[in-house]
Amino acid sequence: MTPNKVLREPPPLWAVGRCAMMRCPMTSLLILEKPSARRREEFLGAVARSRKLHRGWVSPPRTEKQFFETLKYLRSQSHMGYWVCTEDGQLAGVININEIVRGRFCSGYLGYYALVPHNGQGYMKRGLYAVLSEAFGKHRLHRLEANIQPDNEISRLLVRRLGFRLEGFSPRYLKIAGRWRDHERWALTAEEWRRRFRSAV
Repeated sequence: MTPNKVLREPPPLWAVGRCAMMRCPMTSLLILEKPSARRREEFLGAVARSRKLHRGWVSPPRTEKQFFETLKYLRSQSHMGYWVCTEDGQLAGVININEIVRGRFCSGYLGYYALVPHNGQGYMKRGLYAVLSEAFGKHRLHRLEANIQPDNEISRLLVRRLGFRLEGFSPRYLKIAGRWRDHERWALTAEEWRRRFRSAV
C-alpha cells in the first residue's frame, strides 16, 4: 500500500449472483459468498481437514444436521454469514456476525475461522476488512465485538491490525469443545472504523 494515500469513500461492492466481489486496499479482488446448501459437501470436507487448526478455538458445524441448522439461523435478521473464497473460488474461511440487536444498541458479535489449506495466506484479514466495510456501511451497525481466547495470538493480532481495541476480560465466558474458556473482549465502533479507513495507507 502506498504511504500518504487517503481513501475517502468505502471500496465499491458489486453483487454477482450469490457472491460479492470487493476491491479494497488489501486486495485486488476478494470474493465473499453467502453460505448455501449447494457447497455443503465442500464445506464439511474443509472443516474436517481443519480439525487440528480449530481444536480448542472454535466449534464449526461438522455434520449435515449442524450445517443446515447453521444455515437456518444465518438467514434470520439477527445474523449475517459470509464465506471467504480464494481467487479460484475455493473456501478459505468463514465470517459471521451474530446476535445482532438493532435500535439503540445496533451491535453484533463477530466470529470467524480459517479453513485448511488456505489459512495463514491473508484471506481472513482481507475478508474481515470487506465484512467490516459492509457491516459499518451498508448495514449501518455501530459496534462489533470479537471474543477471543487470550492464548489465540494469531486471532488477537488479526483484530488489532484492523483497529479493534481490548475492552476487557471475561473468565469462563464461552463453552467450546466441552470446556468453559476465558475470553478477551475486543471491540470496534463505526466511528473508529471510519477514522482508520480515511487514514488507510
